Amino acid sequence: MTPSAVSPLVPVLELQDVAVPSMTDPSVTVAEHIDWSVGAGEFWVVAGPQRSGKSDLLMLLAGLMAPASGSHHLFGGVMPGFGEERLAERLRLGFVFEDGQLFGRMTVAENVALPLRYHREPAREALEHRVRAMLELTELTAFANSTPANLARNWRKRAGLARALILQPEVLLLDDPLAGLEARHGAWWLQFLAAASRGADWLDGRPLTIVASASDLRPWRARSPRIACLIERQLRVFRDWQELDQSGETRVRELLNAELPVIDPRDGI
Repeated sequence: MTPSAVSPLVPVLELQDVAVPSMTDPSVTVAEHIDWSVGAGEFWVVAGPQRSGKSDLLMLLAGLMAPASGSHHLFGGVMPGFGEERLAERLRLGFVFEDGQLFGRMTVAENVALPLRYHREPAREALEHRVRAMLELTELTAFANSTPANLARNWRKRAGLARALILQPEVLLLDDPLAGLEARHGAWWLQFLAAASRGADWLDGRPLTIVASASDLRPWRARSPRIACLIERQLRVFRDWQELDQSGETRVRELLNAELPVIDPRDGI
């Protein structure tokens, strides 16, 4: 199987009986017994309370750390794979960190160009053209020569997105992309990701496979058709929003920021 072609029967991402270790202490497991697959072109939101392990799960999905147990496959290949033989697969996946994780001494344009310089080494004119197009797409042109310290969080997160997309990945993982954003910036992200999941012009019509984490599900309603909740070390997968809305679990209701159902003391008597 070539790196550019995966059978539609093979999930893009697949976890089998996976235990997820903590990034800060690998001896601690934050989730376990996860059986989950992500198909090409699917748009998932994985919600969970703070410190529930969402970031750890995304890092594992990206192949940046290994499962404590179980198996993880990316495009049908065993992960993590840090050797050159797996580089092609890994570059088909982009990762957006919660705060952008930009290099402070580089400008926005230099941060965005970095993966392209390192992995593709295009001619200068081609490099500048690609970076310019990506900055325009994410509305960062005016900040091209700014350093991260001079940017508000809203724009740093967009710069992280532009850097993740510069290699034109097929899969995009986003760690709580709406966290800390002003309302208009949050709306921009929701519209951008929805268009990308459908197959935007800048993707030549190819739907982007998306997995985003969230601590509040309200903004994602009707945006993401696939939902899972990471609660008490388990990944709960829901068929649709209707099933999610009908859940009476306290932790799920908190993610929806909805009122818990009032229990009549006479019920069950």
